[in-house]
Amino acid sequence: MLSIPFGRTRFCDGVSRRNFLKVGALSFGAMNLTLADVFRAEAAAKQHDPFARTRHKAVINIFLGGGPPHQDMWDIKTEAPAEIRGEFKPIGTNVTGIQIGETFPRIAKMADKFAFIRSVVGARGGHDAYQCTTGWPQQSLAAMGGRPSLGSMVTKLQGNVDPSVPPFIGLAERTQHVPWSDAGQTGFLGSTFGPFKPSGPDMVNMTVNAANRDNLPDRKKLLGCFDDMKRAADYAGALKGADAATERAFDVLTSSKLVEALDLSKESPKVRARYGDGKPYKYQYDGAPTANEHLLLARRLVEAGARVVTLSYGRWDSHGQNFDLVRDHGGKLDQCLSALVEDLDARGMLDDVTVVAWGEFGRTPAVNKDAGRDHWPQVSCAILAGGGMRTGQVIGSTDRTGGTAKDRPVGFGDIFATLYHNLGLNSETTTVLDPTGRPQHLAEGKALPELV
Repeated sequence: MLSIPFGRTRFCDGVSRRNFLKVGALSFGAMNLTLADVFRAEAAAKQHDPFARTRHKAVINIFLGGGPPHQDMWDIKTEAPAEIRGEFKPIGTNVTGIQIGETFPRIAKMADKFAFIRSVVGARGGHDAYQCTTGWPQQSLAAMGGRPSLGSMVTKLQGNVDPSVPPFIGLAERTQHVPWSDAGQTGFLGSTFGPFKPSGPDMVNMTVNAANRDNLPDRKKLLGCFDDMKRAADYAGALKGADAATERAFDVLTSSKLVEALDLSKESPKVRARYGDGKPYKYQYDGAPTANEHLLLARRLVEAGARVVTLSYGRWDSHGQNFDLVRDHGGKLDQCLSALVEDLDARGMLDDVTVVAWGEFGRTPAVNKDAGRDHWPQVSCAILAGGGMRTGQVIGSTDRTGGTAKDRPVGFGDIFATLYHNLGLNSETTTVLDPTGRPQHLAEGKALPELV
């Protein structure tokens, strides 16, 4: 762990030698990675190519927990009866012939950067993220732990880009309905390949704890504190026999790329304003907040070396007040999702980073007595961007009421095969051994030829 409380004893406004020596390891899944290990790996990488710059493929998976209403977002049904059509009107986009819901004007202006899938099928109806993190039904291989999520598979197959940054990071805040905050399960691979969760206990191991943030020393003073504590540790013999990598571990707070990536204060006010903060949080109940800044964090984490970042955005279970909820959640998603894609594009990262936003199922064509839409597993939607894909198009369609896929049904496995393809993994030929020694494919579908 890494615990440096202030205001109690000797060094740095009261850091005791005993507390200082708690610096030890970071936890990624079930694996304890000591800081010395991190720096040894870093040194080895620099020896191999000291001037290399990291450029890697990545996925940002945005889970719209609760089931977003497809016919109020990307598939407006202008010809349906009023009790189905709802309150929203379609608006034109910068791609001729494509219209989307009126609550997404920013995305409409850059629709050429997005692909809208209107015919996602195969949902099992559970209020969970499982199919949106694995691509498989929850019952698949349940007896041996279930299917691993995309992040776990990528961690297993591709490992770290940077030794100090975990390849799989889950930003989902804990929700009262716990399955909505699932960052992605490890399945039969085991907990070693789980996500690093900055909002969970892992982050406690990386942050400086202070009863009052105003008492936290500035960067220069903090560096001085580390020097004092190093001398104290040396004097006590704590570092006797330790190698240079272990000594460098004491500098983690000022050198860790992961800590830097999680510090939004390093972004310009202009960039942060473009994303927005998604506040005030409305219609949250037992679900996730509309935390716009999580999308900015996702970009920063990918830039630092993460391969897969998952997050849960909003609570879309609109059994009542559906249209008010979509105005709130939709407008906020429009702001941060368009900002993310613009940001990736401006930084030259868009061809390498795939962004997907979707939920566990769709909503009923008919509007209920509470102005809501109920669960509808028969068909749902997804929006994708980046990854070198052919964007600026719509894939699939639904019937006049938005109740069934009319043409080009797309399964969860097809979308996951596309995500794996964009990461450089062929889901049809790449396999991972399960606990019985049998090879298991990454996805049950095929990469969408329209996109790749």
